[in-house]
Amino acid sequence: MSTLGSFIWSIADQLRGPYRPNQYGNVILPLTILRRLDCIIEPDRETVRELAAKYDNPNRLKIEVKKATGRPFYNTSNYSFTNLLQDADGLADNLADYIDRFSPDVDVFEYFDFKKEILALEKAELLREVITSFKAIDLHPDVVSNADMGDAFEYIIRKFNEAANETSGDHYTPRDAIRLLVDLLFAEKDVDLTEAGIVRTLYDPTAGTGGMLALAEEHLLAQNPDAKLSLYGQEYNPQSYAICKSDLLAKGHDATNIAFGNTLTDDAFKGRHFDFCMSNPPYGVDWKQYAKAVTKERDEAGPYGRFAPGLPSTSDGQMLFLLHLAHKMRAPEDGGGRVGIVMNGSPLFNGAAESGPSNIRRWLLENDLVEAIVALPTNMFFNTGIATYIWILDNTKHSDRKGLVQLIDGTSFWTKMRKNLGSKGREISDADRAAIVKLYADFTDANSEHSKLLRNDEFGYWTITVERPLLDESGNPVVDRKGKPKPDPKKRDTENVPFTYGGSTAGDVGKTEVIQAYFDAEVKPHVPNAWIDWAKVKTGYEIPFTRYFYRYIPPRPLAEIDADLEKQVAKILDLLREVEG
Repeated sequence: MSTLGSFIWSIADQLRGPYRPNQYGNVILPLTILRRLDCIIEPDRETVRELAAKYDNPNRLKIEVKKATGRPFYNTSNYSFTNLLQDADGLADNLADYIDRFSPDVDVFEYFDFKKEILALEKAELLREVITSFKAIDLHPDVVSNADMGDAFEYIIRKFNEAANETSGDHYTPRDAIRLLVDLLFAEKDVDLTEAGIVRTLYDPTAGTGGMLALAEEHLLAQNPDAKLSLYGQEYNPQSYAICKSDLLAKGHDATNIAFGNTLTDDAFKGRHFDFCMSNPPYGVDWKQYAKAVTKERDEAGPYGRFAPGLPSTSDGQMLFLLHLAHKMRAPEDGGGRVGIVMNGSPLFNGAAESGPSNIRRWLLENDLVEAIVALPTNMFFNTGIATYIWILDNTKHSDRKGLVQLIDGTSFWTKMRKNLGSKGREISDADRAAIVKLYADFTDANSEHSKLLRNDEFGYWTITVERPLLDESGNPVVDRKGKPKPDPKKRDTENVPFTYGGSTAGDVGKTEVIQAYFDAEVKPHVPNAWIDWAKVKTGYEIPFTRYFYRYIPPRPLAEIDADLEKQVAKILDLLREVEG
């Protein structure tokens, strides 16, 4: 638990009455951010006011302020927490003036709709009390580190969502899951990341409150304090956007790299590519309302557009984000890019051959972009207990990994939490994380219980349509004008033929030969009069993850089961005798 977070949340008790618990966050979150920014800019207020008097042009002012203070943002108001309370009657107006006079890149209070809350607090006669409480906390980065501030935000957001009975998962991903994703994302590149003065770009198209970006930066700076990571993100929830942007502003980043809007319909970084991309997109979220725009973009962008490989079902948009990220990787000739994305199980296998999801998997595998997929423990997320997976994509795979996908079963690497947080009852400890990263780094299936290496073509299959003749009343086949037997639609069947059937590898044997060999061995002996409709053969790809790690558990001996049954029968008989007695 964040001590700072709980202290800040305790200020919310002052709101009890005029505000319902599910509304506390509307006040507490923006005021926490305002106080953080206020503490950061306090030492340079006079300098900034003097510069503002000198330069009217906001662009020039920004440059001069950056030169003088080293910060990209500023505030030119005469008010701050130090003097806001001195004018009791003008507090609401003065606070609004203070917010208005931040530099244009600090648009966060607008997205919190905070002026509305100032008026509501004033009306409830609570504004003075709440501002007094926030004035008492020193949130300067020298006092409260970026990591502690992140923990405090996380705590407040969770409390806010619990009160609002919302899904915390929409706003942030648990830190233990992010840490694993970040370790895997940087695993192949950690050597590069130790170069002095290295600059790398990191992008999250579903940035939420910025937790992934913050932890990725933490990891990189731990490896190399001289490194510079430029963070980019896009977020469509106004409040999450405001928090994410505020967090990065407070840490001295260029917050103009955080964009507001829907990544799927309006890519704010069109034409930009990144060294690292990461995302935890919403699971199973309907994208019907964007379908028209997404389909239009796919049709107009042509074969190199981000959605060219295929579109998933409108009931689940996860794979749109997967495609978007694959599209955002820096080109191999520019050094290449890596992607880490958390999704549920459906993108592994949903959709039949030549459906949108299958075509997306086909494109990713045939272009050798999937490097590893890691199954996470269940009950890892705040709002769901379902199975989740981290996919790692790389367009410049290490020579050992070319043509291969590593599947890692990390479902048993977890530690029970002392207290559940929503659906989250398990966490990946440092030791658990190290064990999973070691499996990835060892890159072997010698330990086949947890790691498998598979060729890309092992996920491919052909769906064949098997026909049987339509029979007349006498049991003879009905033929068409050319004398060919007509198929019976009621007896029509389909079979999936693996590319690797009979030990063949892609390219060793032709498609026709593999399908024919399968049909002759697996179908013909059971239905001698069947045939293949070659015009209907379809190509599909799926990743049946759990099948590769299935472990057969033999049933208990019959004698043991009988003994247990006898004990239960004896107990029942005893209970019946008691009732009768």
